Amino acid sequence: MSIPDTAHTRSTVRTPINFAQKYSLFTEQWQPKVVAQMNDYQFKLARLEGDFLWHSHADTDETFIVLEGCLRIDFRDGFVELNAGELYVVPKGLEHKPYAEKEVKLMLIEPAGVINTGDDTNERTAQNDVWI
Repeated sequence: MSIPDTAHTRSTVRTPINFAQKYSLFTEQWQPKVVAQMNDYQFKLARLEGDFLWHSHADTDETFIVLEGCLRIDFRDGFVELNAGELYVVPKGLEHKPYAEKEVKLMLIEPAGVINTGDDTNERTAQNDVWI
């Protein structure tokens, strides 16, 4: 009896995702890059500096994980400040505006297909599903 050739029985090289190496591949601000996917959720790296725009995501939460720097996320009734090593989940439907005085490197976790500017398409709208 032979063993079926399936993904879990094949011998393959498994390589971890190195954030520093991935960040070395791009310099654009506010243009998230997909580095991994788990089920329907994508893990995206981004560089942010300056002010973004007010927006919300009606159908999904959005997770921000700061890897380097300091990010402020403004809300209409206040703000949250995230430093390296901190995470915040913006609930679906809540209007928010990220701001970084100096460049921030972060990871976003959100369902595949989420548009970074929410329902408003404009000059800050990033191309979706750009893998690095």
